[in-house]
Amino acid sequence: QVQLVESGGGLVQPGGSLRLSCAASGRTFTIYAMGWFRQAPGKKRELVALNNVGGGTTYADSVKGRFTISRDIPKNTVSLQMNSLKPEDTAVYYCYVRGIAEFWGQGTQVTVSS
Repeated sequence: QVQLVESGGGLVQPGGSLRLSCAASGRTFTIYAMGWFRQAPGKKRELVALNNVGGGTTYADSVKGRFTISRDIPKNTVSLQMNSLKPEDTAVYYCYVRGIAEFWGQGTQVTVSS
């Protein structure tokens, strides 16, 4: 099992920035991918950014150039720096880990509104 603890999130005005962080514990030696998904009201959960062991990173087209994922493999943490936030970025953001199984954080609300 892998446990995930998220931090960050909150309310921000359009154009603002937020940083999400996630720390993994437990059977972390099995992890080969860490990242973030999000789910807006009435929509399916979607990939935001994912980092694989070896450095490969995938971003959703909607966040490219605005969001940056960073991962500290020895510390088993992953962060998401979100800049130039838009109202359509409003969602619950979930930390995600893939190893021998998939694990999810509890989710943190990000609201972009003036």
